[in-house]
Amino acid sequence: MHFRSLAVLAVSFLALQGCVPAVVVGTTAGVAAAHDRRTFGSMIDDQNIELKAGVSIGMDDAIKNLVHINVASVNGIVLLTGEAATIEARDAVLTHVREINGIRRITNEIRITDPSPFSARSEDGLITSAVKARFLVTKGLDPTRVKVITENKAVYLMGLVTHAEGDLAGDLAAGIDGVQRVVKIFEYID
Repeated sequence: MHFRSLAVLAVSFLALQGCVPAVVVGTTAGVAAAHDRRTFGSMIDDQNIELKAGVSIGMDDAIKNLVHINVASVNGIVLLTGEAATIEARDAVLTHVREINGIRRITNEIRITDPSPFSARSEDGLITSAVKARFLVTKGLDPTRVKVITENKAVYLMGLVTHAEGDLAGDLAAGIDGVQRVVKIFEYID
């Protein structure tokens, strides 16, 4: 009964965001939620942080065409990746994000350069998929507990993990073709 309730809550949450193209998405979210070490409330808080940051940055007419920013949050720890054409644009992004409640720490990995082209983002997406696939077939690592973000061939790993899980995830990610750097932004539970 607990799993079913969790799955219903996950699907309801996603439906409120307008992100339910198929029942599979809801089921996947429910399974991931069942394995996640965060509380369900923390998972919702992280989604809200990501959403609020994206909306706030996107509504700033002064910078929205000068930046390509990705916002990821796990247990209130926020990772900012992407590009800003100027230092001022990057600082404006940081100001927007710092105004959001519930953030415990911000890791700023925004590079000062023109926003990346779609082709570079596609390569990063392929790297992320390869890392996740490697995690999926590896014993001793639950792939639902590690969030993978790739930007400019750097792989960022987030989640609540043990030191052994974090080391394994980092080693596996570093072994993927095209990865130039692995950055672990884990919160360790041991």
